[in-house]
Amino acid sequence: MAKPFPPSLVDLQRLRLDDARALLEHDATVSLPSPEESPSAYLQAVIDGLCELSLKDPLTGLANRRHFRGVLERSIDVVARSGEPALLLMLDIDHFKKVNDTYGHQAGDQVLQAIGKALTGCVRPMDTVARFGGEEFSVMLPSCHTGFGTAVAERIRAHIEAMSIPIAPGLSIKVTVSIGGAFAPEWVRSTATLWTERADMQLYRAKSEGRNCVFLDQQQEIYVSAEEKNLLFGHLSLGDPAWIESVSSDAQSSHATGAMQRVF
Repeated sequence: MAKPFPPSLVDLQRLRLDDARALLEHDATVSLPSPEESPSAYLQAVIDGLCELSLKDPLTGLANRRHFRGVLERSIDVVARSGEPALLLMLDIDHFKKVNDTYGHQAGDQVLQAIGKALTGCVRPMDTVARFGGEEFSVMLPSCHTGFGTAVAERIRAHIEAMSIPIAPGLSIKVTVSIGGAFAPEWVRSTATLWTERADMQLYRAKSEGRNCVFLDQQQEIYVSAEEKNLLFGHLSLGDPAWIESVSSDAQSSHATGAMQRVF
């Protein structure tokens, strides 16, 4: 392991940090230590603050697209290893251009901020909400079973529909969102691009079906033969784990005919 540089080698006067400091001063969540007390600690805080800003949408404070893509990649790895269900939601504000054209872009920004705050309040702390771009948001829900996916998405849709968003003194407006979603295929190492495309297809369907509605691409069922199941999971334990379907004697006798067993 390389040894850290001695503090005496950090000369802040020779570093061009003006732009970095200006960026960090506009973010109330970043607090920099005194550069006189510890130049190295100050420089580390500047680096950490810039890293944080690079992953955050400046308008809503949500995760940005870069950060969210990393979350998707990690979720895919978990699903491929454990089979744990995960749901990706894509949301688009209906007729958002009309809001900007009628009330101005400042009102549009207020709507985006209100929607971002509402989404954060509708999901669990373990979920990730991001501004995917423009008036589009995305939500990553790990450990979300298929039976709850539609209920979660519908709760978000109904909550936003019921909101009254103040955009000026004495003036509030209402907006709706269209929601599309897709579950990650269990036990399969997909890609963030393919997963997003599946959710986007459902979002497009929600838009074309009249907006202010929810469409989900349900969990894709993956089937393997008894022989494939043994190759995949046989080394994990002497007996069948609780999360693998028990192989009945009838299924064992039909192995020679290539009978298929489902992995739950």
